[in-house]
Amino acid sequence: MELVIIGLLGALASILANKQIAVFHDGFRPIVGNYLNGKIDKKTLGVTSFALSFGLVIGFGLPFSIGKSIILIHCILLATDIIGSLSPEGKKGLIVSGVIGGLFGVGLSLGLDLIIEAFTHLPYNFLPHLGSVGKPVVVAFAVFPALAVALQHDFKKGMYTLAAIFASMVLINKYGTFDISGNTVKLSMEGMGLLVGVIMMVVFAIRTGETTSSNEQLVSIFSQNVARIKKNWIYLVVMGAIVSAATAATIIAGDPISLNLMAEGQMTEAALAAFARGIGFVPLIFTTAIATGVYAPAGVTFVFAIGIITGNPWLAFPLGGAMIGLELLALDGTAKFLDRFAGVKNMGEHIRTSMNNVLEIALLVGSMIAANAMSPKFGFLFVVALYTINRTSKKPLVNIAVGPIAVILLGVILNVLALLNLWVVPV
Repeated sequence: MELVIIGLLGALASILANKQIAVFHDGFRPIVGNYLNGKIDKKTLGVTSFALSFGLVIGFGLPFSIGKSIILIHCILLATDIIGSLSPEGKKGLIVSGVIGGLFGVGLSLGLDLIIEAFTHLPYNFLPHLGSVGKPVVVAFAVFPALAVALQHDFKKGMYTLAAIFASMVLINKYGTFDISGNTVKLSMEGMGLLVGVIMMVVFAIRTGETTSSNEQLVSIFSQNVARIKKNWIYLVVMGAIVSAATAATIIAGDPISLNLMAEGQMTEAALAAFARGIGFVPLIFTTAIATGVYAPAGVTFVFAIGIITGNPWLAFPLGGAMIGLELLALDGTAKFLDRFAGVKNMGEHIRTSMNNVLEIALLVGSMIAANAMSPKFGFLFVVALYTINRTSKKPLVNIAVGPIAVILLGVILNVLALLNLWVVPV
């Protein structure tokens, strides 16, 4: 069943990219719009997609997926952007993109399983240590709403939010355990702290009182683009349903944060993280969709939260499809809402920035912990060296991925050294 789901996901996502209905890379969406308007040709479209996405698949998606048995969605949907864009137009293109995309999804799923099996045959199986990379994320992620508030408003309001998050975590840790019919139920202090922070973040954004007419003007100017998106609603609804079902089956995750939380079995926190991420992507995805006529295959990413919450693929499938349907119906209305509360629109950028900043630090710390467990002292040196030297490269990896990549690279080096009898495998 998992292979069927992942195969369908890869096939349909590639077809959506081939038909220029939806692409995953936010920076690629305006490029597709230029193609639809005749400003660039098909060859340029395909080459640009490859240039934008291939490095992220290798340097961002795969490192987070290896060792978790859960695939980060970027591995699939960035690749399907490339597959769909490079495939020819017309019926031939639909068949080619669908077949290659489906095979890619299945191959990726099987390939990860083979990688996990292969680790057990290495002189030094460092796979268990890869799980340590994401451990700081579980706790540290609760701080991102405070940083988002500080970035959008000021340091003082950010500290108020941080104090509220910390206080809620202390109270939940002390009083958040209940006995229900002989069963002990313990609330997650990280999850409740995150919830309090998100509420304060939204309240501060609404209270700014800022207004603008830019989004309302976008709807009136690009009404044909909105109509084009809504015309293809059936493809998008089915896509959202498959993504939600795949998440419920713990095959995929929408972001590194929820992936790590899902791998830890903390589904409530993972759902909150996925929902918070969706809030941050509403302004970006809706605005680019209105301006280009091209949507995102996972919508504003609320479908991931639905999949995590339900935990049942059969239930997540219709709910995920319904979620995308609501998003499409809300395109016009959401633009007007963002027009009325510009603070909420502006909040989206700060959410993405704060998430990336917190995630970058947490993953760097986690990578250093994992690397040091693999090789004391040298592990710290290796991760810090790669992180700092990477910045001097002409084509540097994104900072957020350097730590996990460094841990994997260190594991490979240690195995080579073990084969050469230059390093003793710890017992």
